[in-house]
Amino acid sequence: MKLTSKGRYAVMALVDIAKFDSINPVSLRDISLRQGISIDYLEQIFSKLKKYEIVKSIRGIQGGYILNRKPSEIKLNNIFDAVDEKVKTVQCKKESKKSCNGKSTKCVTHDLWNELETHINTFFEQKSLEDLVINKESRI
Repeated sequence: MKLTSKGRYAVMALVDIAKFDSINPVSLRDISLRQGISIDYLEQIFSKLKKYEIVKSIRGIQGGYILNRKPSEIKLNNIFDAVDEKVKTVQCKKESKKSCNGKSTKCVTHDLWNELETHINTFFEQKSLEDLVINKESRI
């Protein structure tokens, strides 16, 4: 199991906005320079984040993006959902009668991986952008 760069970069970019400016719009160019993420990739990510109403775009010379909610209200799982990031530790569908290996019974470690997936997703449901900003500031 691993998160793709899309999920990791979406979180990085949103933490950047939450950390650097909660009132004024932040440009994708500024995020790109600070976080080392390509502007083209950020445009794709922010298109999805905007669709899910996690961010709002502000047009104009001083335009950019702002968070649409307080950082404490944006959970990591909301971000992952917006960018189509799925955290899965098993390949099979939970409601399927077939297992990951295509057999009619689940493999001997299926419950272990399924439990891990539940723990990971619970962790992401509990962590907010605010948690990451506060954690980052406490290390400075």
